[in-house]
Amino acid sequence: MAFKVDLSVMDWTKLPDLGAVALLLCAFGSVAHRGQTSVSRLWLIGWAMIALHFAASMFENAAGALGTLTSMISVDALVWGGILFMWACVPYRNRSSSRWMLVSLLGTNTLYLGLLTICPKAVWALVAAAVFYGALPLMLTLLSLLALHRFGHPLRWALVALYAGLSVFLLAFQQRVPNGGDLAINAVIFTVYFGCCIHFWYAYRRATTGALITIAGFFAWAAVFVVGPLMEAYMPTLHVQDEVWNLPKYVVAVGMILLLLEDQIEHNKYLALHDELTGLPNRRLFQDRMASALERARRNRSHTALLLIDLDHFKRVNDTVGHHVGDMLLKHVSNVFLGRVRHSDTVARTGGDEFCVILEEPTSREAAEHVGDALIQMLKEPVELEHHTVTVGASVGIAMFPDDADTAESLRIAADRNMYVEKNTTHRKGPDRPVPSSLYPTERTRS
Repeated sequence: MAFKVDLSVMDWTKLPDLGAVALLLCAFGSVAHRGQTSVSRLWLIGWAMIALHFAASMFENAAGALGTLTSMISVDALVWGGILFMWACVPYRNRSSSRWMLVSLLGTNTLYLGLLTICPKAVWALVAAAVFYGALPLMLTLLSLLALHRFGHPLRWALVALYAGLSVFLLAFQQRVPNGGDLAINAVIFTVYFGCCIHFWYAYRRATTGALITIAGFFAWAAVFVVGPLMEAYMPTLHVQDEVWNLPKYVVAVGMILLLLEDQIEHNKYLALHDELTGLPNRRLFQDRMASALERARRNRSHTALLLIDLDHFKRVNDTVGHHVGDMLLKHVSNVFLGRVRHSDTVARTGGDEFCVILEEPTSREAAEHVGDALIQMLKEPVELEHHTVTVGASVGIAMFPDDADTAESLRIAADRNMYVEKNTTHRKGPDRPVPSSLYPTERTRS
């Protein structure tokens, strides 16, 4: 079907809003591209829906099928964008139950708003769609509970409560004369954006500018669809410009851009102090932790142990099966170390195949040697990585504060010296003695 567009019926007053949202969309996309995540992609799609809403609303005054179609697209796009904003905040959105919830919300909203736009007098269909609003989220939540055998997430129950309330409201007011249809549309959009407010409050419970602006913006965005009808009913002579009602959208856009920037700053701070591959503290953070540990030991007149651990024959793993498997091995080693020490201790990756462990009070030389021996024995266990069985050994050097050294640098030198003494006496092989085959990664036999 072809539509002939009459430019005279276009609502040109929506053009500035469309242009502003388009510019915000470009800015949002530029910021999101620098630290692209699944959340930022969903936000970007959501704002594309808001831009589609403004574009379609320019043709709402057109006569015939074009006006009906653009009116439906306009309100649907506004609702779709809000649902995507909500879903981006769900921590369990990768579960199948969450995907089904997304599909049910998109489908139910599209069905109900389509019926309200195309055939508003089909009472039985509108009643059935209104019942679906409350029944489908509840049914999916109960099925999820039966499958997982545990109480649902608070966000899921908040969503069920919101749409149950919407269902009751629609059944009570959607056929009200003369403005039942308008009340129904406002109620649907209010529910979506009040849900956004709840979801963002739950996901970003932090006292930052971006979080506060975004949550307040969503609350104001939802309130528009309550305050507007109330003012029209009780203060009909008071006229408010459309731009005022659209301000919350821009507040939310600015808040979400700030959230992205805040997350990127925090991520950059994290990368500056942590190893990107293993997530362990890097050399810079290790030095800071070491200085703090020694200061506490001086103040409490206690001991601190430094374990310097160097993997044996790690280069051969990279050379024989590739750096990808070598990276997986480093992650495995970091998990082994983290699983053996206390939460109060520090495990750091300070070099390519070099790790350091700080054991704080209470500790002793015997305890440090016991931990070192345990780590070495755990690393001797074969591990399967990418269809390869890899066995890697290690050498450990131990130095105690204040017995072996009284500064961080001298303590590290002492641990390094002790580590090489152990490596030379225990692991060094003569020129005519091959390294045992168990030190090499071997291809796993497949059945």
